Amino acid sequence: MTIVSLSSNSFSESLHRQRPSAAFAGSAPRLLPGSGGPSEGADVALARSSYRCALALAAAACCVLFIAPASVAAAPGPDTSTLVAPEARSIHEQVKLANDYLAGHRVQQDLKMAAYWYEKAAAAGDPGAEFEIGYFYETGTGVEKNPERALHWYQLAASVGMPDAKVALGIVYLWGIGVPKNQGVAFALFNEAAAHGNGRADCFLGDLYAFGMGVPQDSSKAEQWYRRGASLHDPIAELDLALKLMSAEGSRQHLPTAAKLLRASATAGYVPAKHALGQLLVNSPNLAKSPVEAAEQLKEAADAGDWKSSAILGVLARDGKAVARDDQAAYYHFRVAVLQGGEDANHLLASDLRLLSANLGSDRVRTLDLQAKEWYRQHHFVLDFVKTKEGRFGFPSFPLVSPSPDTHTGHMLVPATN
Repeated sequence: MTIVSLSSNSFSESLHRQRPSAAFAGSAPRLLPGSGGPSEGADVALARSSYRCALALAAAACCVLFIAPASVAAAPGPDTSTLVAPEARSIHEQVKLANDYLAGHRVQQDLKMAAYWYEKAAAAGDPGAEFEIGYFYETGTGVEKNPERALHWYQLAASVGMPDAKVALGIVYLWGIGVPKNQGVAFALFNEAAAHGNGRADCFLGDLYAFGMGVPQDSSKAEQWYRRGASLHDPIAELDLALKLMSAEGSRQHLPTAAKLLRASATAGYVPAKHALGQLLVNSPNLAKSPVEAAEQLKEAADAGDWKSSAILGVLARDGKAVARDDQAAYYHFRVAVLQGGEDANHLLASDLRLLSANLGSDRVRTLDLQAKEWYRQHHFVLDFVKTKEGRFGFPSFPLVSPSPDTHTGHMLVPATN
């Protein structure tokens, strides 16, 4: 499959190999699953598994990052020291009140109060609240970070058969968060969750087989698990399976099915799927539902912080492919990509930026630089998942921000209320 490229061949290769950037319960940046091959090693596989964990906990609050509605700059939380929480008389009311404090619905946002009411409901035996407060303790959301307390609450939620809690507990053992690493225990927990129809558990099992983590490496079994997860409409499984179909050789390669899977994943809000779909449609325009579908998907991914999508938009504008040729637009997209991707993006795009700068002139370049910087100031978060529906168990659901490379958890992007 031909890959749109810049003047540098290494750029097109990196696009073909890339995986979504660090995410959810994340990790170091990863390549697209299925394209990096066995050389990725266990560390990248563990990073991907960590990513799965956070997405399995998407209904939970995660590490909440407050922003003002009209700005992405982090705003200080409101002074809630004088707030007095009304007494909740039932577990349902306790969970609802915790949700309200988390989202700032009818009360001022207050993570400590949210944690207080989740833990109160958890202590009364509510599995969803046990799951939620476990994640709060794992991430230090509204409470001091405490892996042992997180493990305690995950175990209680898992003990009553909650599949998502078993996935979370499996990740605890996979990573050794508060316990010794134990891939065998993680494998067993993922299997238990998968037996109850949890598509995210299927993804983890696919990863374990794909990279030989605690089980013999088996690409065929990995694909079987990804297929099972995709059949349950898990967006990560849909992406993984699509990428396997795209990278397969001969008759096993099936791009129309890959495009269908990517559309489903992208519709669910998974940003890496938007990027992968846009890239596929650029190179196979016959699969597009409309002439603008590829550019639209890439723009959505770029707006969510994916620098490679910004770079491809620059390529399209530079070469007049799928969009009108426009040097100014090409320069702007390349400059945004550099702001998003840092040194990696700059290394790949510097030559094109120099050529376009010479053609555009210093005055126009200066204006475009200012425009790109202003856009980035307002959109500098890197999202891996965007909000599309209410979270499970009635918990609030928010866009997902990628974590720093040295952490295992991502952030929910929660608009601050006035």
